[in-house]
Amino acid sequence: MRLPARLLALCLLGPSLVAAARGGAVQDSMTQRMQACVVCHGEEGRATREGYHPRIAGKPAGYLFEQLRNFREGRRHNAAMNHLTQRMSDDYLREIARYFAELDLPYPPPQRLALSEAQQRAARRLVFEGAPERQLPACVSCHGTAMAGRLPAMPGLLSLPADYLIGQLGAWRSGQRRASPPDCMADVARRLSDEEVGSLARWLSAQTLPQGTRPQAQATQPLPLRCGSGEAPVDAALPAVAAPPERIARGAYLARAGNCIGCHTARGGAPLAGGRRIETPFGAVVSSNLTPDARTGLGLWSADAFWRAMHHGRSRDGRLLNPAFPYASFTVLTREDSDDLYAYLRSVPAVERANEPHALSFPFGTQPALAVWRALFFRPRAFVPEPQQDARWNRGKYLVQGLGHCAACHSPRNLLGGIDAGDELGGGLMPGAGWFAPSLATPREAGVQGWDPARVVALLRDGVSAGASVSGSMADVVFDSTQHLGADDLLAMARYLTTIPRREPGPRHEAPGRALPPQELQAMRERGRALYADRCAACHGEDGRGAPGIYPALAGNRAVTLARPDNLVQIIRHGGFAPSTAGNPRPFGMPPFGQLLGDADIAAVTTFIRGAWGNAASPVSVLQVLRLR
Repeated sequence: MRLPARLLALCLLGPSLVAAARGGAVQDSMTQRMQACVVCHGEEGRATREGYHPRIAGKPAGYLFEQLRNFREGRRHNAAMNHLTQRMSDDYLREIARYFAELDLPYPPPQRLALSEAQQRAARRLVFEGAPERQLPACVSCHGTAMAGRLPAMPGLLSLPADYLIGQLGAWRSGQRRASPPDCMADVARRLSDEEVGSLARWLSAQTLPQGTRPQAQATQPLPLRCGSGEAPVDAALPAVAAPPERIARGAYLARAGNCIGCHTARGGAPLAGGRRIETPFGAVVSSNLTPDARTGLGLWSADAFWRAMHHGRSRDGRLLNPAFPYASFTVLTREDSDDLYAYLRSVPAVERANEPHALSFPFGTQPALAVWRALFFRPRAFVPEPQQDARWNRGKYLVQGLGHCAACHSPRNLLGGIDAGDELGGGLMPGAGWFAPSLATPREAGVQGWDPARVVALLRDGVSAGASVSGSMADVVFDSTQHLGADDLLAMARYLTTIPRREPGPRHEAPGRALPPQELQAMRERGRALYADRCAACHGEDGRGAPGIYPALAGNRAVTLARPDNLVQIIRHGGFAPSTAGNPRPFGMPPFGQLLGDADIAAVTTFIRGAWGNAASPVSVLQVLRLR
């Protein structure tokens, strides 16, 4: 698929031209899905206040896939890209990579930068000859004789700004940018002097790449250096374990249901090896290593010790565990489920990764403080089925209250971090995340009372259903957990969730803010109206009705009209894609408008959306937006 430059340019010229080009209808195409990328990267790359966004059109698909995967796994650091890719499957990342690789667009004119003759000679030598005495291969040996890239995974290096190239080489030298090991570019960058980095970057940026130049065919000879970016990752073999395979398989399923990987895997780290920092009002908690390493993981834990952690909240040595590990929910697990989960965790590859200490304010990390908290808010208990309900409903309650630990996010917390008695699933602010988990007991927030259970199943399985979609932390839950559950368990959860007794949320759901004078409010709404027409209407419609199955309606959307505007502000600022699932493998994206709009702009467009088309939610001040940074 090769699109002419003028067609892609339509994506950047405002909604009026886009709507005219497509007759007012949103087309289901990769061009439309990739709006979230084009807004920042443009046709030739572009500079914004957040930094330079490089050209991606025409680069080798293998290279683009590897970089997208590096962003998803945290080996490359860019807040917007880390956020956009975090819930994308490998298949969708490959499709995105192929799409941009096949675009044939003109290259920008080269930069004209002054270099001395000596600097030019040194740069040309590195490009065409390398420095064998320092184990520096020639750039052309990997990136192609025209420096336009080499299939399948080496990018072109011409027509990029010198400052960007210098920054990328510097990031490799410092370890801020990483690739799949062995990281050949990090080795090369560390062998270059500061002067060589500057000369090489400036020489490359001043070269012309003829129109139509494509990446060179794959080399028949091996690369001069081993390079993990061009090699498929190899999965380590599972060690032999004593538990029967069916118990391990069942434990793996339970681990999915409990989303163990979501908390116990650091960005870019080995699965279940811990190291993820979780912010709380009392400081940061760091998740532990769940692999069977004897020194740093669960290698010395018995099934009894594991059960004690799940049911009683105590470590192998008897210490009280921090309740950020949701043993207040896991306590209802049966011993059989605990043992199967333990068998699975003993079967995964062992990773030696020392557990990091928590960073909690005094006295919250001390054993006496934990003892007080437990006396107030925790009692070990077993799950007791309700006899008046059928087996499916009770299974749903067991999953929601136990392994699913839905109450850990969707419940209000008091000053000591305990869930308010009698208000489980009543909605709560997620500490450190900037998101609000709405009430599952209130239909105008996130309650599904009155829904067809099949609609709830679709939302948990696919991330989207009629009139609803997941975002924020719930998108992570769907991506890592609920999309992998069986149909019977999803239906059981849906049955239970649709029967939660309805209740109205309390005043804690109101966001702090001040009333705006009428004249100021009117000016803000007019500013928001203009921003909406310029940035949003092409996808969500001038009438706020969206495009069914593609972009959600904003009119009457309960995520828009929540009393707290936190989630809407975060979606506008950070954008994102719905999770890639079997039922929605190629989700549409929302651009990260925080790259383009200031806090006052975000406040204005949020206020407009919350008050347009019959929506009647409160306005949003600039101060409220600032608090959510």
